[in-house]
Amino acid sequence: VIMNKLLKMALAGAVVLGLSATVASADKNKGQKLYSKYLKAPCGFTGAKMAAKHSQDEWETIHQGGKLADEIKTICPSADGKPLSDKFMDHYFDFFYEYANDSGNVPSCQSPKENLFFMTKDD
Repeated sequence: VIMNKLLKMALAGAVVLGLSATVASADKNKGQKLYSKYLKAPCGFTGAKMAAKHSQDEWETIHQGGKLADEIKTICPSADGKPLSDKFMDHYFDFFYEYANDSGNVPSCQSPKENLFFMTKDD
């Protein structure tokens, strides 16, 4: 009876931990969607251009220093309020890090004209 109760408690604990880890994990795709929804208009450029403002190391240093919202505000002075909420910062970071100027990655939703690697001086 005691073993059965312990097993149920352990399983319940594992489920709670599993769910909380899923909810708490950041996601580059969510960061990309959040950027498109909240920051693309105030910034005036695509998420690919935003991510390319820094290298992966630079984004990591900014994020670890707790300065990501400040950096977004510096690059996009019109951004304010909800888009700079703490709950979005990990998602933005994952997106910016994934598509930083030294990553070699390009967001899949970008058209060739928006793709930094295909841009010409005339674009």
